[in-house]
Formats: sequence, C-alpha cells, structure tokens
Amino acid sequence: MKITEQIKQPIYDEMELFEKKFYQFMSSKVALLNRITYYIVNSKGKQMRPMFVFLTAKMVSGGQVNERTYRGASVIELIHTATLVHDDVVDDSNKRRGFFSINALWKNKIAVLVGDYLLSKGLLLSIDNDDFDLLKIISVAVREMSEGELLQIEKARRLDITEDIYFEIIRQKTATLIASCCALGAKSVSDDLEQVKKMHRFGELIGLAFQIKDDLFDYTDDAIGKPTGIDIKEQKMTLPLIYVLNNCSESEKSWVINSVKNHNKDKKRVKEVIEFVKKNGGLEYASEKMIAYKQEALQLIQDYPESPYKSALALMVNYVTERKK
Repeated sequence: MKITEQIKQPIYDEMELFEKKFYQFMSSKVALLNRITYYIVNSKGKQMRPMFVFLTAKMVSGGQVNERTYRGASVIELIHTATLVHDDVVDDSNKRRGFFSINALWKNKIAVLVGDYLLSKGLLLSIDNDDFDLLKIISVAVREMSEGELLQIEKARRLDITEDIYFEIIRQKTATLIASCCALGAKSVSDDLEQVKKMHRFGELIGLAFQIKDDLFDYTDDAIGKPTGIDIKEQKMTLPLIYVLNNCSESEKSWVINSVKNHNKDKKRVKEVIEFVKKNGGLEYASEKMIAYKQEALQLIQDYPESPYKSALALMVNYVTERKK
C-alpha cells in the first residue's frame, strides 16, 4: 500500500463524502462552468489539504467530525484551487499534475473568471453558514500566500535574500496553507484556542520542512542520475545556496551570484554551482534544518492519545521529509 493511501485510510469514508460535497459546493447554473468544474474535480491531486483538515479534527476530538469540518475542508480546497487556476494563467502554464490546465483548454479570460467564481463560492460557503471563524483562518492564509509570492519576486530581482527573508517567504508561500488546514480542522471541532494555535504551528512546521525538501531535490540526483538545477536556472534562492553564500569568501560569492544571474542557461556552469554548494555543506545544513522542523512537529502531537489519526499525521510528517519526488 502506498504511503498516501495509508495516511488516507483512517479518514477514507470522510474523504469519499467530502468529494461529493465538494462537487455540490462547486455547482453552478451555467453549463460551461459545470463542465469546467467537473474537469477540475476529475483532475485533482493527492488532496493533502482536506486530509490535513480531517486528520487534525479527528485527532483533536477523539474521532469526531461535523458539517463544519466538511465545509472548512471544502472552502480551503475551493480557494486553493482558485489560486492554482490563477497561477497557471500568470505562469502561462499548460499542464498541471499531468492534465491540461484550465487556461490551456479554455483560454486565459475564462480561467481568470473560473478562479474568481471558485473564490466567491468559497467565501459564500463560509458566510452563508456563519463560519466566520473558519473564514478568518483561510483569509489570513490567502493574504500571506500573495505577500510571500510578491516578496519572492521583489527579492529575486536582486538575489539579496538572507536566511530570515527566505524563511519568511516559504512560511507565507507554502507553510501558511498547511497551517491553516490544521488550525481549521481543530477549530471545526473545538473552541480551545490554545489547541487551534498549536495545530496551526504543527501545520506550519510541516510546510517549512516540505519546502526545504523541495529545495534539496534541486541538488540531489534524479532518475537519470543528474541533479536538475532547475531552481538555479530560474534564479531561485534556495536554502542550500543561501547558506553557502553566507559562508564563503567575497570572490566565491560574486562568482556564484554572477553564475546564477548571468550564466543560468549554461549547463556546465550550473553544474559547477551545484558542486560548489555540495562541497561547502549547503545540503547538510538544509537537511539539519528540515529534520529539526520535523522533530518539532512530531513533538507537538506527542501528548494526544494514541489513535489511527495521530499515527496517520505522524506518517504524513515523515512522508514530507522522506518523499522521493
């Protein structure tokens, strides 16, 4: 059994029901929209976000979920899907998860409108049911995701990212959404604000570890036995690179920055940068940080009673740091 299936097992029934409810929440009187939303539902990914919502809710409550949990998971998925549809337009991307993107099939104008529609459906689902507490958690995440993207764009132009700025960018871009899933799961079944805060931090730590793992993939060998260097080609400042830049001589630093800025299409030069980062301890440093976040996350759920939901969340934390792609 795949790890993702193992994680899903304790919430299998909830996820089945969630998919039905999610499709209903998306529906519209406009036939074109229904065609597109049907396509979205059928080209979904692993659905990690709703899984976090349900597993956290069940761990916190001792196995209970309610209608608010389903609505919360649906709102997160609606709003997150809206941001992905808009992202594909911005990036001029034709594929997502191996399927054609909405803009590739129906053009940009329709894709932007579909994104707006999904966003409004998400907001209304919360408002119509007075789930203002859940809506606040999600809205903060959406604001932070936008700020994180813009902060990264602003800094990438000058390649002057410090470690603090890097962590702020990945906290906002990646970690805040997983944090909101876990906080929302807890809030849907409990009014204990300390617990909600704790679960928010739990999700944030998983998100930080997840992103560092992604950074490491750029330097580790892929299926063809060669590091990919895609981040370097795209002038993205990742943790291994930032660490090495902060711990090398001025001349080495200017060589690396010049390579990333002006020679990022030169395969040989990119390879040299990868070797330099490896030789100077960039990968070890990033791995240590990732493991520290993983341990802190596992520590946060330690005191909850043993349950299949707690075990699945622990499995999820380990999966994030040990996955192969």
